[in-house]
Amino acid sequence: MAYTHHIKPLPFGHDATPGISQQVNAWHHDTHYAGYVKKRNEIEEKLEKADRNQANANYSEYGELKRRETFNASGQILHELYWDMLGTGGARGTPQGRIAEKMSADFGSAEKWQEDFIACAKAALGWAILCYDPSDGRLHNYLVDYHNNGAVWGARPLLAIDVFEHAYYHDYGPDRAKYVEAYLNNVAWEKVDKAYQSAVKS
Repeated sequence: MAYTHHIKPLPFGHDATPGISQQVNAWHHDTHYAGYVKKRNEIEEKLEKADRNQANANYSEYGELKRRETFNASGQILHELYWDMLGTGGARGTPQGRIAEKMSADFGSAEKWQEDFIACAKAALGWAILCYDPSDGRLHNYLVDYHNNGAVWGARPLLAIDVFEHAYYHDYGPDRAKYVEAYLNNVAWEKVDKAYQSAVKS
C-alpha cells in the first residue's frame, strides 16, 4: 500500500542563509525538492498497479519505476538533510563538539576534514556527504554523483551538500568553490554533532 510523503517546510526563512540567496532557496526548495517528493508519491502509486509478471532486465515498467523510485526517494532524503543541518543563529561554520574530535581522529584535524570535504564537493556531479560508517567506525566524505549512486550501505549521512548546478549557478555561476564556502559558513554544527552522537549510539 502506497505511503504519501509530504514536503517538509524550509526550517528557516528563504533569506536566512548568507551567501545563498533568497531566490535560490525558493527555487531549490519549492521547485526542485518538492518535485522529488511529488514524483516519489507518483511512482509509489504506479508501483501498486505495475505488472510484476512482465518484469525483466531489458525493459519493463516495473523495472523503470523501481530505478526512479530510489532516485526520487534519495533526492527527497538528501535535500531534507541539506537544509536540516543549516542554522540561522548561534555558532556556524566551525565544527564543534564530539564530531570535531572525531574529525581530528579520522582526518588529522577538523581543518583537514574540511579540505577533503571541499575537494569531494568540487569533484562530485551531485553531492558530497559526510557519513558515519559503522562498518569501520569512521567518518567518511562520500562522493555521490546522483542521488542513488555512490551511497554506502549502512552509513549514516550527517551532512550533505548539493552541488548540482541548480543549487548555486544563479548566485555564483561556475564558481562552485565560493558556493561550497558559503554553505559551510551556514552549517549549524551543533545539529551535525547531535546527528553524529545519535548515529554512534544506534
